[in-house]
Amino acid sequence: MKEVTLIFPHQLFDAHPAITEDRDIWLTEELLFFTQYAFHQQKLVLHRASMTYYAEWLRKKGLTVFYVEATDPLHDIRQLIPHLKERNYRVMHFADPVDDWLNKRIEQSCRLAGLKWQVHHSPNFLNDAASIHDYFSQRKTYFQTDFYIAQRKARNLLLDSNKQPSGGRWTYDTDNRAKYPANKPVPACRFPEANDYVTKAIDYVKQYFGKNPGKSGNPFNHSKPHFYPVTHAEAQQWLEDFLTERFTDFGMYEDAMLQTESILHHSVLTPMLNIGLLDPKDIIDQALTVAGSRQIPLNSLEGFIRQITGWREFIRAVYIREQAKQRTSNYWGFTRKIPASFWTGTTGILPVDTVIQRVLTTGYAHHIERLMVLGNFMLLCEFDPDEVYRWFMEMFVDAYDWVMVPNVYGMTQFADGGLMTTKPYISGSNYIRKMSNYPAGNWQEIWDGLFWRFMDVHRDFFSSNPRLGMLLKTFDKMPQEKRNKHLQIAALFLNSLSK
Repeated sequence: MKEVTLIFPHQLFDAHPAITEDRDIWLTEELLFFTQYAFHQQKLVLHRASMTYYAEWLRKKGLTVFYVEATDPLHDIRQLIPHLKERNYRVMHFADPVDDWLNKRIEQSCRLAGLKWQVHHSPNFLNDAASIHDYFSQRKTYFQTDFYIAQRKARNLLLDSNKQPSGGRWTYDTDNRAKYPANKPVPACRFPEANDYVTKAIDYVKQYFGKNPGKSGNPFNHSKPHFYPVTHAEAQQWLEDFLTERFTDFGMYEDAMLQTESILHHSVLTPMLNIGLLDPKDIIDQALTVAGSRQIPLNSLEGFIRQITGWREFIRAVYIREQAKQRTSNYWGFTRKIPASFWTGTTGILPVDTVIQRVLTTGYAHHIERLMVLGNFMLLCEFDPDEVYRWFMEMFVDAYDWVMVPNVYGMTQFADGGLMTTKPYISGSNYIRKMSNYPAGNWQEIWDGLFWRFMDVHRDFFSSNPRLGMLLKTFDKMPQEKRNKHLQIAALFLNSLSK
């Protein structure tokens, strides 16, 4: 029986579970990854370069590889599967793409074509789907901390001899909130120089996707073009550089922001991890090894482990169980469209514009910039969550459906009504100033006006929450003139978004 292996752009695994020597391989620039939306040019350069590298890497191993470009009608899986059947393949193997739309299209197309299929566990995650369902089927709520603790126990991570957390605490989140010192140098990041895969990918993206958001050129302002790693070796070197040069202070400044910098001590692993160039278990193992030899502070080690075993696995778990419910939810009933200023970074709000303009260049922002600058402000503007989802999908180099459905509809927009969080992540301008070096300015009046207006308009929700209700009482105790000023400033800004 003739069998085939199908590989998608985010499955460039060193040890791919569906590859065998006797099977042809089809590597496809599938529609959902290249043309469904106007994806950031940096993301498409990353995909194109890493995929052409991977195809060559597989061929050097003696494997037969067919490559489907995004310009070919077969890049739509609904067209490719009937084509595979016509070529006399009878069974199609693939790693779980962890993408609901793609899985449904595969299943429907295989049934129509009469092609059998076999799904293999994706090594991109520590947990298989069965263990996720088994864990959450015994619980009524999605508590990230509980899940994270269970992961630590199951994997014997950072536990003492009594199976208790190293240092006495499960999470050092409260030790991850220091402001970045004004006199502290930001560590340099050594992105790899553009290789042949990258330079050809840039030409490809310029030719076919030149009108997409962002830029395909040099994203990091080096004298020579440097780009995200696109090979296994480059990704491994990037990981090692993080562990030796930025890991020590990662925990201390995990939530810090600078107006002129975005990476700081962050790992920036997700562009490579989310496409399979890095393995989550290997990342954890290497982090533990380095921590053991270099006395990495516990708040850095635990904070990093939490990002991989806690948040990343948790987001994927919520996705595979609840994505259909989340992506069709609009708890607040918001319908406002995102205006052009949010695509160009010309909103007039300094932190928002700074982050957006940097994202347009690099396709990257760290998690606090995404959550507490972009997501926070978009919620205060009451944008349609479907619009916010598309914006994040198009603007970020590491954005995929499994990432963005829970993070947008759940974490940043609270559109699911609290399925995975107990409250919306909103704040006034004081939080931004506290965690960054953004200067005071008129932007604060607008931000604070939107914040207090949001609290006032949705007071039924906030008054039912003891912690948030205290904030509402703060607003109610303000002099009438001050309250009116907040509301007027907010109204003027919101009205400007429709022009």
